Amino acid sequence: MMTVREIECTAAMNHVSSRFLPYSWDLNPYRGCSHGCRYCFALYSHRYMGDGGDDFYSDLYVKTNIAERLERELSRRSWTGELVNIGGVTDSYQPAEADYKLMPDILRLMIKHRNPCIISTKSDLILRDFDLIAQLSEVAAVNIAATITCADERVRERLEPGGVPSARRFEVLRAFSDTRACTGVHLMPVIPFLTDSRANLSAILAGARDAKADYLLPGLLNLRGKTRDVFWDFLRHNFPQCEAPLRRLMDDRQAKKAYRAALFRWLRAEAARTGVSLDHISPLRRRLTAEEQLTLF
Repeated sequence: MMTVREIECTAAMNHVSSRFLPYSWDLNPYRGCSHGCRYCFALYSHRYMGDGGDDFYSDLYVKTNIAERLERELSRRSWTGELVNIGGVTDSYQPAEADYKLMPDILRLMIKHRNPCIISTKSDLILRDFDLIAQLSEVAAVNIAATITCADERVRERLEPGGVPSARRFEVLRAFSDTRACTGVHLMPVIPFLTDSRANLSAILAGARDAKADYLLPGLLNLRGKTRDVFWDFLRHNFPQCEAPLRRLMDDRQAKKAYRAALFRWLRAEAARTGVSLDHISPLRRRLTAEEQLTLF
């Protein structure tokens, strides 16, 4: 059962620093996520809440004043219109958004201030705000990304029980390809021995091509902190045949390095063959102004 707590945030946007990310600011209307993805890197984040809500999947925090805070932050003289990632820690279009409707006000502020942003989701609820996102794409750079890891729904339903079917996510990207927004498939994570079959990866590449996605961004499974225990428990109970070989791979640095090199070599070749770009920066860069491009990396 989902427990919902309404809270007020002191800041709408959080500064992040990483040479691997094309943005420096992150905005999350929610803490916690009912999509229940068993590989979610953000499970650690609930330890900062401090009020007993320690289950990332069922203890949801709603930042009811986030639009008010965002208005103040975007209106500051010091704000230079930098690229903002919306939903980097939790999905902004998870089921609770259907009731709380925080995203429309956030999008209206982005339109008002002509601020570029990235929105990542595993939900088709984003289509509710299609007109607002299309409007934003006319005045600022917008990147709409769908995380898609499985073409096999039998696997996907257990791995990402709260997300919509992968086919529906491709439909979302196809819809936004008719706007000025940049669209992409986030093939993250690729899970060795579970989602790394050539058949699965080829199906996702084909889906990206058919959805007219501007790019596909792959990433390999990376287990840290609380996520490690949650994922191994999930694998043990759902796909026990994968546990032993995956543990051996993850514990062997050289083997993991060789696996990653072979995987990405194949992906590059297959992407080139099917006409899918693996360049996730250029499509967005083309939509940013010269001043905004200076904020990338």
